[in-house]
Amino acid sequence: MKHFRKLKILLSLFVLSVHADLPCAPRQYEETVVCVCNTTYCDTVTREIPDDGNYIVYTSSKSGKRFSKSYGFTQEQSYTSDNESFDLVLDVQPEKMYQTIEGFGGAVTDSAGINWKSLPPAAQQHLIDSYCSEDGLEYSMIRVPNTSSDFSTRPYAYNEYPINDTKLTNFTLAPEDVLYKVPMIHACMKAAKVDVEVVTASWAPPTWMVIKEQNSGFQYVNEDYYQAYADYQCKFAELYNQQGIKIWGLSAANEPLLPFLLEVKGTQIWTKNKMAKFLKNNLGPTIRNCSVQDIRIMAADDQRYTLVPFFESIVEDDEILKYIDGIAVHYYFDESTPPAILARISKNYPDKFILSTEACVGFKLTDIPKVDLGSWKRAKVYIKDILENLNYNIIGWIDWNMCLNKEGGPTWLKNYVDSPIIVDAQNEEFLKQPTFYAMGHFSKFIPRGSRRIEVSKIIPTEELDVQELQALDQSYYDSVAFLTPTDTIVVVIHNEAANTKSANIRVGQQEFFVKLDAESVTTIEVA
Repeated sequence: MKHFRKLKILLSLFVLSVHADLPCAPRQYEETVVCVCNTTYCDTVTREIPDDGNYIVYTSSKSGKRFSKSYGFTQEQSYTSDNESFDLVLDVQPEKMYQTIEGFGGAVTDSAGINWKSLPPAAQQHLIDSYCSEDGLEYSMIRVPNTSSDFSTRPYAYNEYPINDTKLTNFTLAPEDVLYKVPMIHACMKAAKVDVEVVTASWAPPTWMVIKEQNSGFQYVNEDYYQAYADYQCKFAELYNQQGIKIWGLSAANEPLLPFLLEVKGTQIWTKNKMAKFLKNNLGPTIRNCSVQDIRIMAADDQRYTLVPFFESIVEDDEILKYIDGIAVHYYFDESTPPAILARISKNYPDKFILSTEACVGFKLTDIPKVDLGSWKRAKVYIKDILENLNYNIIGWIDWNMCLNKEGGPTWLKNYVDSPIIVDAQNEEFLKQPTFYAMGHFSKFIPRGSRRIEVSKIIPTEELDVQELQALDQSYYDSVAFLTPTDTIVVVIHNEAANTKSANIRVGQQEFFVKLDAESVTTIEVA
């Protein structure tokens, strides 16, 4: 009887396919497909706002679905129904609210700009629209390196000459800014329907500001130039502002503790004492008085494991804490650092936001190939990390390079990685990876101003032993829910299982039923 009722409910779902969006032009690889875009064609997706009592489902899966749409209607909740009729029951509670979302996006590095510009103009526009327009992922945040990064073709800084020029009389943008970064950001801003907020971080100052410790070989910013380096950050914001690009937030340094772990060229190290001094005496006051107003200063901009030894020890000084608006964290090694640290930071510093500012796959030495076309496994990494971060009060999640070439570059350090879009300039096309669609299931449907709301998981226990229950709870499903500015509710669910599952979603007095494809991510929006 139980199985008959389950089948009856699933068959009674009101499902209607929609053909208004341009579908994926698939190219099959080992795990799943990529979607091919060129000068004449690129797939699109529109976010439709459901009417009262209706919901819309968007599904992407290992089997090849990409934002596949279906429709349904809610019904009065039946309190006599048994939970065992479903694989998953979610109770959404809009009255219990958490953080407000700022946005999602990616990084406009030199490499991203170079690859974007290598395409014909029509394909360039398709790439920008795929990320930033209403037909695409609706990105609302961009990260741009202040100086070169490892994803440049050469190391450089601004005002490299004359040396010891503390007045920064020769501070001008690099050719890479003028040719690639600024145009790509402008293109995204033009395509987007909302303000695109830009965050930045510096990888390294001019070499004349740096000293090398003889014993350790570590490179530090010379304290004699702390004020010049603070002015350097303000001047970058001012020059970008002159280009029509307002800097929303900045970090004192990108991954300040990285050189302690790895010998990486083009970076400088910061101890907690040096960073505390720089923030308190130089960067904080300078940015607060910069002609570009309301720039948010973000601390850390490093991995989760740095938050306690680095961030918390620095802000024990209230004078420093007043200059910190938020904390930036990176994705790398998240699996080895419990997310509880994010909860700790939120609890101890409730007025400071936490923003995830960098992530990518293919960065490990064991990740071969670096660019793994059609990898659903890598899409799962994105899905799981974004879900985890959102459930621990992150206000946004910014990907790394918006596009790379088929090798995973260019990069002057040759540390190739993967990207949601891979550009094949020779064939005048670009390939949308599964990670692209993983990003979109969040960025497109959780707009700025959305509030995370409580969603409780009710797991059926009938016929499950302890091990099965634990596996079901920890591995098969991850979910998050939001109340959007238009008063709709968005629920994102990851079904990691190798078979289709059924879900009953309850919101107040209403409920509805959704099929979760095997190895899929599903976004549901309900009015």
